[in-house]
Order: sequence, then C-alpha cells, then structure tokens
Amino acid sequence: NSFVTRTSTCGELRSAHVGQKVTLYGWVQYQRHGLFLVLRDFQGLTQVIIPQDEAHSQVKELLSKAPLESVVRVTGTVSPRPLGQENPKMPTGDIEVKAETAEILNSCKKLPFEIKDFIKKSEALRMQYRYLDLRSPRLQGALRLRSALVMRMREYLCNLHGFVDVETPTLFKRTPGGAKEFLVPSREVGKFYSLPQSPQQFKQLLMVGGLDRYFQVARCYRDEGSRPDRQPEFTQIDIEMSFVDQAGIQRLVEGLLQHSWPEERGSIVTPFPSMTYEEALAEYGTDKPDTRFGMKIVDISDVLRGSNIHFVQNALSYPHGSIRAICVPQGMRYLTNKDLESLKESAKSQFNQEIMEIIHRPDGSLKSLLAKFLGEKEKSELIQALNMQEDDVVLLAAGEHKQVCSALGALRLLSAKLLEAAGLALRDPTAFHFLWVVDFPLFLPKAENPTQLESAHHPFTAPHPSDASLLYSDPTKVRSQHYDLVLNGNEVGGGSIRIHSAEQQRFVLEKVLKEDSEVLSHLIEALECGAPPHGGIALGLDRLISLIVDAPSIRDVIAFPKSFRGRDLMGNAPDYVTPEELEPYHIQVSWPLEEKEAKKN
Repeated sequence: NSFVTRTSTCGELRSAHVGQKVTLYGWVQYQRHGLFLVLRDFQGLTQVIIPQDEAHSQVKELLSKAPLESVVRVTGTVSPRPLGQENPKMPTGDIEVKAETAEILNSCKKLPFEIKDFIKKSEALRMQYRYLDLRSPRLQGALRLRSALVMRMREYLCNLHGFVDVETPTLFKRTPGGAKEFLVPSREVGKFYSLPQSPQQFKQLLMVGGLDRYFQVARCYRDEGSRPDRQPEFTQIDIEMSFVDQAGIQRLVEGLLQHSWPEERGSIVTPFPSMTYEEALAEYGTDKPDTRFGMKIVDISDVLRGSNIHFVQNALSYPHGSIRAICVPQGMRYLTNKDLESLKESAKSQFNQEIMEIIHRPDGSLKSLLAKFLGEKEKSELIQALNMQEDDVVLLAAGEHKQVCSALGALRLLSAKLLEAAGLALRDPTAFHFLWVVDFPLFLPKAENPTQLESAHHPFTAPHPSDASLLYSDPTKVRSQHYDLVLNGNEVGGGSIRIHSAEQQRFVLEKVLKEDSEVLSHLIEALECGAPPHGGIALGLDRLISLIVDAPSIRDVIAFPKSFRGRDLMGNAPDYVTPEELEPYHIQVSWPLEEKEAKKN
C-alpha cells in the first residue's frame, strides 16, 4: 500500500484487523439486495456491508445503485462476520467491512461479458476486450507468476553468476535460414530492416567483445502466418557464455529453473534426464517426448522377421525398414471402434502410414488379421515384447523407420488423449518432466528439395567434435552440438555450442547450405578477430509459463497477445496506411482487383 491512498488491499484483511478503520479501493464484483457488496482488487475480495440506518442513507443509495465493475472507494470499520456466516473459501472470509463513507470513482457501463473465470466467453471476444479480460483472477495470476519468475531468473543470472543484462537492437538485417522475418521499410530506396527472430548474432558478437556472460529478456519476431498457439512476437530468456561446453549450459539452466521455480508448483529434481535425438525418435516418435507416461514404441522387427506376411517382408527388405508398435493399455475397455478407426485414419492422412491393430483378449488369445499368419511361438514373443495385458490394444506399423516412428509417436499422443477423455488417469497434470534431447543431426534435407540441406537448428551451430571431419566429406552424417529442453512433451528451450572458426562458418554457409556468406560478413569478420569458444540457449518464456500454470494456450500468459492469424483484435492491427505515409519509404501498394473494389465501397 506504499505510495497510494488506500490503507489495505481487498485481499489482506483478517480477524487480526477487527476494529481497524480502513480505506479500500476496487471494483464492484457483486451486490445483493442493497445489503452488501463484494469489492475486488488485484489481491482478492472483501465483503462490504451497506449501512441501513438513516444517517448513512446517502452511502446506502450510492452503493446499492453502483453498477457492477464500477470503481469505488469505501471507508469503514473491519468487523467479524456473524457466527455461522464465515466463508472458508475466501481468505478474507472471517471478516467484513461496515461502510461509513463511499465514493464512486468511475461508473461502469454494461460489459460484453462478466469478469468471472467460470463464465464462458469466446477467445475472440476476450482478445477484443483484453483490458477487461485482464481483470480475471486466472490471467492476473499468470502475469504475476511470470513477473516473479523472471525476477528470480535475473537474480540467479546477474547477482549469483555474473551475467550482464544487455539490450540488443530490434532493427537489423535478414538472417539466412530459419523462420521468415518481418520487414521494416527504411527511407533508403529499396532497403529494409528485418525484425530479429532472436538476438543470435548479437549475443555471439558480445562474446567476441569479451563480455563473457550475457543475458536478456528478449523480444523476438517471426512471420509464421496462421500457426495455432504461436505468436508473431514472443519472449525468450536469452543466454550466451564464453569458454563453456554443452554440459556447462545444461547445469546452468537446471540451476536457473530450480532457483526460479514457483514454490506452489512443488520442487524440480536435477540433473534432468537426457536422451539422444535418435533415441527420442525410436522410442517416442518425436524430438520432444512427453515422458509422463509409457506406451513407448517397440521394435518388433525380429519377432516377425521369420513370418510369411507379405507387407512385413516387404517393409524389412528396405535399407531403413522396420516393424514397430505401441501398446495402448486397456484400449478395449476405454476406446470405441470409432476411436480406433479415427487413429488409423489419422496415421493414413498425416503420414500415409497404414496401421494394423492387435487385441489381447481376456482368454490370452490375439484378435487380429495377423493372427492366422503367426505361430504360437511368435504370438508369445509378441505378447512378451510389448508386455501386453488383458484388453490391451496394439497399433502396429511397417515401413521406413522415420515415417513409422513419427506416425506411431502421433498415435501415442492421440491415444493418451482418448484414454484420458474416457476416464483413464494416464498423465499426472501436476507433474513436470524435464528432458534434454541431444545429438541432433547438424543438417536435414529440405522438405521442398531433399537434395539440398538446411540447418536443423541454425547455421551457427557447431558440429559434434567426434563428427567434425565428416563435415567436409559427408555432412548428412554429422551430429551437432545442439540441445533442446523439453517439458511434458513441449520444447521450452533450445541452444547450441557455436562455430567460433571463421573458416568453418564460411564453409557451412557457402558449401553446405549454399547461402551467400556476404550477408553475414560482419559476423565472419568478427570470428577472425579472436572469437572465444562460446555457446548458449534460449528459453521460451511464454511456453514455459503456460505449462507451469496449465494454461490452454500461450495467449493466456501474455498481456496483449495476437490472434492465431497474427491480428490484434483490440486495436485492429495491422491496419491500412495512406499513400502519403508510405511515400517517404518509396513503397506503393499493389491492390488485388477485388480488394480495390471493396475499398471503394
């Protein structure tokens, strides 16, 4: 209550304050028959008794007629609630304030929705009236937790470990590879700035400058179009260090999260487990595994290798062919035939992968189109390999290793959702399972042209020391010093040890990625000027907070987010500008014909 004219907030009064005269400010949350109202501010709720005597008739009339969500000032005396009328669900439920004077500071018109978390309203409406949605306890709680967590991160990095908080430019130039960047026009003809995807180049240049340890709560920008649960502008906890290896970065991040983790969410155990990219793909079908539940992908190629099943033998005849499966626990009990068909259809439409089901009957037999082709020994080995129990359902896929694993990985997550929706407790919603994924490939084939390569992380990532020679002979086989931090199946951080050799950086850009290294001439020149070995990581703050508070979307932990189409529904941005405003930037808009007609009308 420092610096303000209230004596108390609406969430702090207790029995110990009985008899005190207090002044409260807040919003009218609820009012009942002119007898009492509930006043709300950022910290909580307080019940205010409206006086009924003639001496306070003016106060009674004012508070009885105050519209909901009006801002009022109330001065009165704290009293205990009558016996039996206490409210244990409210922290202030043992007391009430008997109003003596009051003032309506701002009356509120009828709102488009009620300020209550349990009232359902569309996300579009919430975003259009974000300043009202911000009054909700859930959103306020998320923003306050976010603020407290960032403050503890600053304390850990700057006060305890000597990091320097540096702000880097927002207006820069295009970076090769990675996501599409937003362009900002300049007054120089034909020249544009780019908004940085991340401060990647700047933090490396700070290491060249000898800063040793850098950190920033960084705003980043990516023009990714209509991607659900992504934001065109987002926030990273950006970190870079000199003279560090992968293990050092991992220990730093584990300590950072342990230090800043909200107490009410329990403690987190370090060190976090680690697995390679290849292990993650083989066992979970993804590079961001949700390790809160089992249902791992199992390789059953050897079990079926001796069978006479045509599609099995066909799959195993390919160099990277395999037969793999997941076992859905209690699938017959919790999944309907429609569920099973939807799972198979999903694999077919997304991955062009056929799926075969095997059901473990209560009598121990297997129900499947495969069953008649399998001997008793093969059936027994299959049950053992997949640890099948009564009423389990196995989903089996055959084909190219990566495609099979990716399809089964997606079905694993879909099956988990279906099981949980049907009432099977599979994933603990209060558990936080962190995981490091390491040893990613340095390069991947481009989706649009598989004969060309692109960086799996970004073009500044250093090759794994054991694979450095392969960079010049067979770059497709090179592992990287790239590491991702995964939480409950979501990527919450990614980083790498960087290339600090100008010669190696130039080779990667020009010879492997076929990029024009001139765009990065400033960075390459810096690497020639005594650049130290360095590495870092960026943690996605929005995603991390949304997982901590179990928010349905990252938009629920950002004060003023954009819609999934990248629009600001409250301020109606982006918006048109006049030709006169564009003139200094030497830009003319070429309108499609139908839009020209629409603007005329």
